[in-house]
Amino acid sequence: MPAAATNAATNAAAPASGTSGVAAPPPDDQFQKVTLNDHPGEPMDLAVLPDSRVLHTTRKGEVWLHDPETGLNTLAARLDVYQHDEEGLQSIALSPGFGQGSKKDDWVYLYYSPPLDTPVDDPATPDINEGDAPLTGTPDDFAPFKGLIRLSRFRLTGDTIDLRTEQRVLDVPVDRGICCHVGGDIVFDAQGNLYLSTGDDTNPFSSDGFTPIDERPDRNPAFDAQRSSGNTNDLRGKILRVKVRADGSYTIPRGNLFRPGTPRIRPEIYAMGLRNPFRIELNRSTGELYVGDYSPDEQEADPQRGPAGTGRWTTIRRAGNYGWPYCATARLPYVDYDFATGASGAAFDCAAPVNESPHNTGGRELPPVVQPQVWYSYGPSTEFPQLGTGGIGPMAGPAHDYDPRDTRGRAAVGWPKYYDGVPLFYEWTRDYVKAFHRDGRIEDVLPSLVFDNPMDMEFGPDGALYVLEYGDGYFEENEDAQLARYDYIGNTGNHTPVPAATASVTAGHAPLAVAFTADGTADADGDRLGYAWDFDADGRVDSRRPEGSFTYEENGLYQATLRVTDRHGRSAATSVRIVVGNATPVVELVRPVDGDPFAFGDVVEFEVRVTDDQEVDCADVTVDYILGHDDHGHPQTTARGCTGSIQTTEPSGHDPETDELTGVFVATYTDPGGDLPPLTGTDRVVLQPTR
Repeated sequence: MPAAATNAATNAAAPASGTSGVAAPPPDDQFQKVTLNDHPGEPMDLAVLPDSRVLHTTRKGEVWLHDPETGLNTLAARLDVYQHDEEGLQSIALSPGFGQGSKKDDWVYLYYSPPLDTPVDDPATPDINEGDAPLTGTPDDFAPFKGLIRLSRFRLTGDTIDLRTEQRVLDVPVDRGICCHVGGDIVFDAQGNLYLSTGDDTNPFSSDGFTPIDERPDRNPAFDAQRSSGNTNDLRGKILRVKVRADGSYTIPRGNLFRPGTPRIRPEIYAMGLRNPFRIELNRSTGELYVGDYSPDEQEADPQRGPAGTGRWTTIRRAGNYGWPYCATARLPYVDYDFATGASGAAFDCAAPVNESPHNTGGRELPPVVQPQVWYSYGPSTEFPQLGTGGIGPMAGPAHDYDPRDTRGRAAVGWPKYYDGVPLFYEWTRDYVKAFHRDGRIEDVLPSLVFDNPMDMEFGPDGALYVLEYGDGYFEENEDAQLARYDYIGNTGNHTPVPAATASVTAGHAPLAVAFTADGTADADGDRLGYAWDFDADGRVDSRRPEGSFTYEENGLYQATLRVTDRHGRSAATSVRIVVGNATPVVELVRPVDGDPFAFGDVVEFEVRVTDDQEVDCADVTVDYILGHDDHGHPQTTARGCTGSIQTTEPSGHDPETDELTGVFVATYTDPGGDLPPLTGTDRVVLQPTR
């Protein structure tokens, strides 16, 4: 894998094609991308079951299940979650023994924000947002916003996660009502130890794009990452490592960073000094933990403050401290900056960092900073030029565990031996995947196939790569979001057919007669195709002809699904949403509108118009304000009501004229549904700063 950190920068920079004796990767035309769900909500994380069914989460609290046998995408669970800035439902994972023997180990793990009694915006006070934590004040002012993110596990019964079976494993205390970095990821090693990554839960927008270490006594502690990532007695900005017992409690395995019983530490900590380790993966064959960690936003180094934003990827084999908020890497220290006076002090000592923050509840002297294997900024990297330029969104992907059985048979999709044991790295902002070879090569993976803001990926039991794509947009279901599978077809040359389905009408009242057609369905090999329509999504085939009709006698929301199979057994499905008895709300942001004058720091008044066939309750209308930055966004606040105002913030360290910043407003309304499934409508306005 990339080895510049071990004095092998020349090898790391050498492209694969120029390395003598190195085999070339399989060509892209020996792979195929197959869409599994093109209406995934706002996708967050996925888990592939042993039978190749796929679970994935959405931020709003949904867990969806894809069944490859039927092509159906059904709701497996809906959790009630707290939502403000980035909080909601985050990650999902399966227990390591799931489906491999005793059902006692068949658990689905979820990392989510329970509602608690945290303040939320009151629509009756449009000029005040009670859901926003104060930026300054006293501990009593901040206390109502003390919350947590919970790691729990549940039983999967058939196609449904039974929320009544919840076992609470671990709570991570957080500060609510203020952005950012509350994501997490869950993996297991071969010994059954659970690893949970956590963000620093710190606001990055008032530190000029450098390290947020604001110690002013009246400042919200959420502006000081020393209280979280740099704190040995706090679970945030860490990778935690525990062994879960049968009753959901846990023990501490040997080899964590601090010995149990040591004063002012949390024994769960395996790695500390992380900012936003949004995606981690574990190679169970080698025990290596792969970690991607996001960076601050400043694009130029400043000797008075520290290095430019630096993303990093590392392989962790033993417990350690990775430096944040004192060091970007072991060789790139930040400068001790006094936010009260604006004076810069000395650079932090990465070999012996010291936490002197008044918000620190842990040890003062910290372990030395460990150097990551890969680090890069916005511009060209001297050490790793193959990473290119652009935003910084490092994601740690899986290493393929090659099994020759996955490459045999008429419908085999398993990836080839070429990728065996090679960790994948993907860049959320740059829309690519790279292979990090052990000899130091960095190589493009399927550059001609689309990876549209890849959110999560893992290899399934069939050896194919499953990918959750966020698409282009902010904190909603984007048009190009999807769950997809990337198949290797080089062993057979046979492609999966690409289905297409349309309906004569997609909404109305019962009885609703609908005609369906598969016009547009294609197969690259010209194979004769078989068709299977499930018009009411009950798991039974209703028609095997390319065209068909169905009358919906009962109100409801139906995913009319077409599954198409070629003569070799390869199949794919698509669906058309049919709404009977309930109309999707039409949401319109009347104010603001595109082109309105706008500057960061403005109070922006909003007005939302909702048209629905049911009575509209303005208390259920939400308007999210998101700071758009390059190809991603940071949600700042959520207001409620059809009218109101939002106080935008000034993102320090950014120049709106050069940093591609926007103000994004997303209005959402979900109708009550009643006896029908509730339906959701959204509208979005993106404001360009004009002054």
